[in-house]
Amino acid sequence: MATNRKFQLSKRPEGTPDRDTFELVEESVPEPGPGEALVRTLYLSVDPYMRGRMRAGESYAEPWDVGEPLQGGVVGEIVESNGAGFEEGDVVAGNLQWAKYATASGGSLQSVNPDLAPISTALGVLGMPGRTAYFGMHEVVEPMAGDTVVISGAAGAVGSVAGQIAKLSGARVVGFAGSDEKVAFLEEECGFDVGINYESADDYGAALDEAAPDGVDAYFDNVGGEITDAVFSKLNVDARVAVCGQIALYNEESVPTGPRKLGKLIEKRARVQGFLVGDFSPRFEQATRQLAEWISSGELAYRETVTEGLENAPDAFLGLFEGENIGKQLVKVGERGE
Repeated sequence: MATNRKFQLSKRPEGTPDRDTFELVEESVPEPGPGEALVRTLYLSVDPYMRGRMRAGESYAEPWDVGEPLQGGVVGEIVESNGAGFEEGDVVAGNLQWAKYATASGGSLQSVNPDLAPISTALGVLGMPGRTAYFGMHEVVEPMAGDTVVISGAAGAVGSVAGQIAKLSGARVVGFAGSDEKVAFLEEECGFDVGINYESADDYGAALDEAAPDGVDAYFDNVGGEITDAVFSKLNVDARVAVCGQIALYNEESVPTGPRKLGKLIEKRARVQGFLVGDFSPRFEQATRQLAEWISSGELAYRETVTEGLENAPDAFLGLFEGENIGKQLVKVGERGE
C-alpha cells in the first residue's frame, strides 16, 4: 500500500496564516484497531472555523497542538474494516485527519448514500454547512413571509443555503458578497432579491437603504466587522440576528473596536443569538432529508469550488479568507475505486 501523507500544524500563526503554518509529512499507512476502519480520503473540507483551532486560546472548537495533525470533514471510502460495521468500498463521512488515509472508530463515521446526491455534498449542502443554514434559519432567524432578511458572506457554503431557505419561507432576501460574479450567483442561481458587492460598495449603509428600503427584519451574520455594523443600524423592531461566523475578525490578533451598536438593540427590541450546529446533532437527519428534497425538486441550488490534490489543501484553506470560493470549498484527494 502507498505511503500515507498528512498535514500537521507546524506553528501557531500570528495574524493571517501562510503556507509555513502547514507541514506535509509522510508515514506508513495506519492499521485500524478493533472497532475501527481505514478510510481513504476522497474529499476534504476546509472551513473558516479551523482558524480558531490554530490558536492556543479558548475557542468553541478545541485548539490543535503544534505538531498535531489537522482535522476536518472528510468523505472517504472504506479500505479495511476491523469490526467497524462497514464493508470495503462503502462511502462514509466523518471528522478525520487531513491525510490520504486515516483510521476512525465505526461509531464516528456516517454512511453516505451515493444515489442521493454527489458524495461531495455530504461536506456541503447536505453536510455541516447545509445543516448550519437550516437550523440557524429555522431555530434562530425564524423568517416569515414579508420579512426582509440580510445575509453576510452570502455566496459561501452556509450563506447561500441560508438565503434560499429564507426565500422558501416567503422573505425578501438581500445578500452581501465579494464580487460581481458572486452577486450574479446569488441573484441568478439562488434566487436572492438583491446582491450587494461589498468590494465595490462605497457605503454599506447606503447600499442597504437601496436594497432594503423598509429596513431589516432578520440578519444571518457570517462575517462580522463593518458589514454587521451597517446592518445593525438598519434593524427593525423585533428583529432577529443569528451570529453564525465572524470571518472578518478571525485573523485579528486583537478584536478591533468598531462602532458601538448595542444601543440599537434597545430601541428596536432586537434579539441577537449565537449558535453552533452541533447543538442540533440529534436532528441532523431531519435537516439532511429536507435539504435533499429541496435539491431534488430544484428549489435549492448549490455550488462547489473544488481544489485538486491533498498537497493543495493549505491553499484552499487560505483562499477562504481571500473570498476565492463560491459555495462550498472542497479539496479532492482521490476517486472511488482507485
